[in-house]
Amino acid sequence: MAAIRSFAASALILTLAACATKQPAYAPPPPVATPSQPAPSAAVFVATNGSIDLFVIRSSTLALQRSSSPRVRDFASRMIAAHKGTSAQLSLAGRRLNLLPSASLRPAEQAMLDALEASGSFDADYIRDQRRVHQEAIALDSAFAANGPSPTLKPVASAALSIEQKHLKLLAYL
Repeated sequence: MAAIRSFAASALILTLAACATKQPAYAPPPPVATPSQPAPSAAVFVATNGSIDLFVIRSSTLALQRSSSPRVRDFASRMIAAHKGTSAQLSLAGRRLNLLPSASLRPAEQAMLDALEASGSFDADYIRDQRRVHQEAIALDSAFAANGPSPTLKPVASAALSIEQKHLKLLAYL
């Protein structure tokens, strides 16, 4: 009888251990916007998002050339494809409003790209910069999707927000 109880207790412990959930390897990003946060103008939204997309594409192209990590290069390839898509959506919607994204980077993104080109610790700096611009994009897209003044651009912000959140989660594994 004692052997049966011991066996039952062991089985229960193993079952409970198997059911235990493992904590994720990343901490989810904090909420970055609420419906009460103000959204920028449509022109600022297009200019900022356009520069972020362009930075991600250019820095990821650089990562394909400079990174020695297959994981970083894979991430960079995904970023190029995804941000070409979000950039195309932004351009299409912006065109309807006579607001085209610039073909040049804003000073903040240009400074990051210049520093990345000269970086001696490329992979770490690339990942840090990607986190930074994706967090900025999430804040921008979240605020604009909730409170943006343009019904034409709000769906673009909402679609981009979902993509940016996925990218930020992927960065946690690099």
